[in-house]
Amino acid sequence: MKKLVVLGGGYGGMRLLQRLLPNQLPDDIEITLVDRAPYHSLKTEFYALAAGTISDHHVRVNFPEHARLSVKYGEVSKVDIEHEQVLFNDGSVLPYNYIVIGLGCEDKYHGVPGADEFTYSIQSINKSRKTYQALNDLGPNKVVAIVGAGLSGVELASELHESRPDLQVKLFDRGNVVLSAFPAKLSNYVQNWFETNGVEVINSSNITRVEPNTLFNHDEPIHCDVIVWTAGIQPNKVVRDLDVEKDSQGRVVLTKQHNVPNYENVYVVGDCASLPHAPSAQLAEGQAEQIVQVLVKRWAGQEPPSEFPPIKLKGILGSLGKKHGFGLVAERPLTGRMARLLKSGVLWMYKYHNGN
Repeated sequence: MKKLVVLGGGYGGMRLLQRLLPNQLPDDIEITLVDRAPYHSLKTEFYALAAGTISDHHVRVNFPEHARLSVKYGEVSKVDIEHEQVLFNDGSVLPYNYIVIGLGCEDKYHGVPGADEFTYSIQSINKSRKTYQALNDLGPNKVVAIVGAGLSGVELASELHESRPDLQVKLFDRGNVVLSAFPAKLSNYVQNWFETNGVEVINSSNITRVEPNTLFNHDEPIHCDVIVWTAGIQPNKVVRDLDVEKDSQGRVVLTKQHNVPNYENVYVVGDCASLPHAPSAQLAEGQAEQIVQVLVKRWAGQEPPSEFPPIKLKGILGSLGKKHGFGLVAERPLTGRMARLLKSGVLWMYKYHNGN
């Protein structure tokens, strides 16, 4: 039996398993899924877990079950692509014939002193739990700083304001308006929502360092009882340590068949892959669909497609608490109640489709 190892049960890994099982997996292939947790986590909802408006149960989805699928729990320390094996922190080793690396991303601190040590995160389910605990333990009128006003920061700030209106929420943004990469109609709508609802947005900010309970904006100290960092991502350290070609963001440069050049048995999916769009769940799923086509062809001794059409993204949806939202759907801006309902529906469909 040949072994396919899938590192990470995220959106890309899950889509890969769903497409291979039960009907496209050749009889001589078995799969080992490697993850830190015994379930798939809905990372797009970690902001609500941290804000305390949903529980763990809402962000967990069971892994698929199949006779030739096994799950190994553990922390990966290294992928040795020369010797075709995965090394773990506990000293164990997992050999493979084919591997799909989908280990996701981590916070990027941009060299800001103290940011790693003195801020909380929502990049993993465990870190989101710790962030929830820290926020939940705060008394009234305490100050929460959220650094970074991208999608994660905006959703966390709005959800936390709705969950804990007694807290002072400050959202620090490098741009002149939040979500500056979005069309002006959307970014202005979100900025106005914060102003109307009493969330302080500090635009044109520049966080120069972080100390315990203190954030320095343009070197000016600001007292904060909890600081949450949502100001950028980078590939998982295991991927950063791979001696392969990377792009300017540290993501792995791949062939058109999504494998590492000169390694037809090594694929990278999701946040760690160099792709023409910003990392997202949709992008990881679309890429996984194409990787499955390549694997099935190669397993059958056939040439895979020489290239694929661009991965089409349906759009982006974000929430502003439980009643309002915003998004880009078919390149059209969408705001208000309808956007929030649409996001809830997409989430429900995803969980239902995955067997919950």
